Amino acid sequence: MNYYVIYDGNCNLCVTLVQLLENLDQGNQFRYIPMQDQQTLQQWGITPQDCELGMILINANAPEQRWQGSAAAEEIGGILPFGSIFVDAYRALPGVKWAGDRIYEQIRDNRYTLFGKRPSTYQSVYCAENNCKF
Repeated sequence: MNYYVIYDGNCNLCVTLVQLLENLDQGNQFRYIPMQDQQTLQQWGITPQDCELGMILINANAPEQRWQGSAAAEEIGGILPFGSIFVDAYRALPGVKWAGDRIYEQIRDNRYTLFGKRPSTYQSVYCAENNCKF
């Protein structure tokens, strides 16, 4: 494991994407922490207000290295096998990254309206060592 993915564990879309990532990665590179787990996030100085700006990716080996929002999604894509091919193409096409960033912001800000809110917070089977709640 090399990265922590901080996601909205109450958002249907966010959880679906985490589950897809879980299936692709099988816990090899990523561990997951719902943004609702403030006790765990405090160790990195992450506040609820920080979480409202989108998913966060933290390098477990260098916690000061982090990405948020669409930058986190791009970084995750680049880490996955063959993902960098698609991320590089996405970044290279004029205007596409700008549009992608705006779309991400709209989805982030309207995620519960667009995709619904879960009745309980999703806990990944690939949770960070100190945030497993099973």
